[in-house]
Amino acid sequence: MDDSAISVLRVSRDDAPLRELVALLDADLNSRYGIVQAQYVQFNSLATVDAAVVAYLRGQPIGCGCYRRMDESTTEIKRMCVRPENRGRGAAARLLAELENWAIEAGFTQAILETGIKNPEAIRFYTKSGYSRTENYGQYVGMENSVCMAKSLSTA
Repeated sequence: MDDSAISVLRVSRDDAPLRELVALLDADLNSRYGIVQAQYVQFNSLATVDAAVVAYLRGQPIGCGCYRRMDESTTEIKRMCVRPENRGRGAAARLLAELENWAIEAGFTQAILETGIKNPEAIRFYTKSGYSRTENYGQYVGMENSVCMAKSLSTA
C-alpha cells in the first residue's frame, strides 16, 4: 500500500485518538522495559507537549507523534507511535515530517529526541530520517537505557 492513503492531521493534546495511541505506546514501553519504564513516565506527559499529530488510514487512527519546545531553537520529538499492524506503510515518516515541518514553521532549527536501547526499530528509523546519536541531554543524562539523537531542521 502506498503512503498516499495515509493522512496526517494536526490535533490538540486532548484529542481522544491521540490519547488512545499514547496508551498503546505506554503499554509497549512497559512490556519492553518493565519497572525501569516508571522512571520515564514523568517525562512523557501530554500536558507538556506543544504540538501533536495523528495519522489516519481509511478513517482509523494508526499513529501519532508530538513535540515540545526545549528552548528558542530546539524542539523535542515525543510520543511517536504507529500501531504494529500498520507499520511499514510510511506512517511514521509522514508523522515525523509533519512534526518537523510544524517545528520549522514555529521557528525551530533543531530537533532532538530520546528513545530506548530496546527500541532498535526506532533507532533505525530515526537514523534513516537524518538523526544522529548525541550525548544524553537534560533529564536523560546518566540514564543508561536512553539513546538521544538530534537533527538540524532547515527550510531547504
